[in-house]
Amino acid sequence: MVLNPVISKLAGKLVVLASASPRRMEILRNTGLRFEVVPSWFKETLDKEKFKAPYEYAVETAKHKALEVAKRMPLNHLKTPDVVIGADTIVAVDGTILEKPVDKNDAYRMLSRLSGKEHSVYTGVVIVLCHENENKSVDYRLIDFYEETKVKFADLSESMLWEYIDSGEPMDKAGGYGIQALGGMLVERVHGDFLNVVGFPLNHFCKQLDIVFNTSGLLLSQEILAHSETNVSSLASSRIQQPNPAAMTSPDTSAKSDLLKASCFHQTHGSQTSPSASPVHKVKKNGDNSKEDEHTWPLGNSCSTNPAAENTTAPSLSSREQLTEVIGTQREDNGPQKDDLQRIIELMDGFKASKALFTASRLGVFDLLQSRPELDAAQVAQEIKASVKGTQCLLDACVSLGLLRSRESSCQKRVYMNAALAQGFLLSDAPHSLGGYIQHCDQTVWPLFTHLECAVRDGTHQHEKAFGKKANDLFQDTLYNNQDIKLRFMSAMHSIAKVTGRAVATAFDLSRFKTACDLGGCTGALAHELTKAHPEMRVTVFDLPTVVEMSGRFSPQHSENRVSFLAGDFFEDELPKADLYILARILHDWPDEKVHVLLRRIADSCTSGSAVLIAETMLDGRKPHAALQSLNMLVQTEGMERRERQFADLLCQHGFGDVQVVHTGNFLDALIAFKM
Repeated sequence: MVLNPVISKLAGKLVVLASASPRRMEILRNTGLRFEVVPSWFKETLDKEKFKAPYEYAVETAKHKALEVAKRMPLNHLKTPDVVIGADTIVAVDGTILEKPVDKNDAYRMLSRLSGKEHSVYTGVVIVLCHENENKSVDYRLIDFYEETKVKFADLSESMLWEYIDSGEPMDKAGGYGIQALGGMLVERVHGDFLNVVGFPLNHFCKQLDIVFNTSGLLLSQEILAHSETNVSSLASSRIQQPNPAAMTSPDTSAKSDLLKASCFHQTHGSQTSPSASPVHKVKKNGDNSKEDEHTWPLGNSCSTNPAAENTTAPSLSSREQLTEVIGTQREDNGPQKDDLQRIIELMDGFKASKALFTASRLGVFDLLQSRPELDAAQVAQEIKASVKGTQCLLDACVSLGLLRSRESSCQKRVYMNAALAQGFLLSDAPHSLGGYIQHCDQTVWPLFTHLECAVRDGTHQHEKAFGKKANDLFQDTLYNNQDIKLRFMSAMHSIAKVTGRAVATAFDLSRFKTACDLGGCTGALAHELTKAHPEMRVTVFDLPTVVEMSGRFSPQHSENRVSFLAGDFFEDELPKADLYILARILHDWPDEKVHVLLRRIADSCTSGSAVLIAETMLDGRKPHAALQSLNMLVQTEGMERRERQFADLLCQHGFGDVQVVHTGNFLDALIAFKM
């Protein structure tokens, strides 16, 4: 994209920046854009709990800022702008939005929370296109988008934290730091648009201008703005940056809901739906009061939906498709758009990436390159006993996937080494190794998914087609009847529990509970995380005898052993007494009728004030993999993934209430409900 022709389209137009941020002003001025600054009077008081994701809050705030200025200027400044730019930048860690600190202690709290962790910086941007009609009313069209940048902080010492806080720099900055100044010394790495962290995503902004002007060439003409009969509220909603599934909601907020009965459901991380879109008014310049024209249309926001229209609206269109719809037949079809085509190709090739990962893991490539980095393809092939040609293809595929790195050696051979992803998750001895789960996906889930069409048609799991065995009891007949398969499955569950355990164990304040029972707790990985997070708690892992007898292969050695194992069947045997019952990735294995049996048995064992803690992937649109996980359960089990409301319904029928949910940003979400 050539920027100058885009900027030149705004020459002679009144462009207004609805922000007093010196950083945004500097970024835009460096492009050569001429604009006025009219700071918005909008008070940033939107309820963060009403937004499913932090980026929605940023876009909605930017919208209010821009519209406030666009509507005020014809009345107070006696002139109508052509374009108003609104922006709002937020910092979010673990789904919690960090505002500007109110004092030094607040800055310390924020920066301590960011220390050593990766967080997201979101900037919501809204461009308001204004057109003054002959009757002095003003029409508004909105373009909104957001950008996300990942920032990783170094581990900050106390002295470094206070040195930076005492500089005074954190006090007027979201998240308590400015990356473009002294705050840069806190940052270990940045993934994404650096200027977005400074305060304005210039690259994304220019792409939007390119879509608006160079796609149509006519969008700002009076004919299009004044006479288009197509009521399109957001002419160029962004499709360039998709939301990260990670860290979408806050673990520190709570909002009571009247869902179900008598405050039975209590969601702590934002409402189920974003605030409904509000109408855009045509504002009269003359007269004391703003007047709403009879032809109004909803404010477009690519990040929020109108629940009332959720099932009736047509599918959303890409930016260029929307523009084509407005302009009609004024330009010919130039073929598929590059971004759309690339997305489809990525979906079609997804299985190839998975199998490349599975194969490299199974052949021991990552462990080999950790012990002996910078081997060439021939050396790797010799070690893993494979062909040089095939090994070369596999290594290069892993480089393209970001699992390996490569470089030319001094002898002009390409050598390979592990990337950070491999070191973190793919080594057999890594603290958060997913090796066991990868092996399970390769040897169990992959064969089952080859029969997905049959599963969709029949609505049943596919073990018999995949493995030639009829499964009357899913666990006894398929997973635990063979020693190797049992170990592989337990290793997979151990991998997931190690990765998700801390997030689940710390999702709620569990200090009131002294005894816990982890039903189906397998290797005890989650139980150990619970005892680490809550020093007064003792946890009993209750699982089938065949699991308990092999759990010792996975249990860590602790000087203080507060985790014990007890063999039994939670559908048949008496449950251990406990203050807290834990169901981590258990309920999704079973249909509702069996879930009711298990919850009834737990309820019978509970006393008032006891609780049940559920850890599952919840189908509430917050993780892109959640719907795929539903397919996973379809081919593997009798059960299903569920939504928060479905869990609340099930629990309420067995006397549990005050249901609270934490979307951890990890693979599993957490829900707790108390016996009433």
